Amino acid sequence: MEKRVALIGIIVEDMEATERINAILHDFSEYIIGRMGLPYRERKIAVISIVVDAPNQVISSMSGKLGMVRGASVKTQYSNV
Repeated sequence: MEKRVALIGIIVEDMEATERINAILHDFSEYIIGRMGLPYRERKIAVISIVVDAPNQVISSMSGKLGMVRGASVKTQYSNV
């Protein structure tokens, strides 16, 4: 199964969503290379960047589950290699 590197960007607009987001990230932790979270207190949001190395199906599953969390916006960008 071919693996790819991807960047998953999450904007959290409802801080109550963070518990569900963290649970999903924990479920996929074996694929996560790095994670950076930045609270933007002035706007009452948080921005999270997740870098993963995983098969396409895993990345899609992770992005899909994150995208279903109410109060969060998710976008995924794949590497070409």
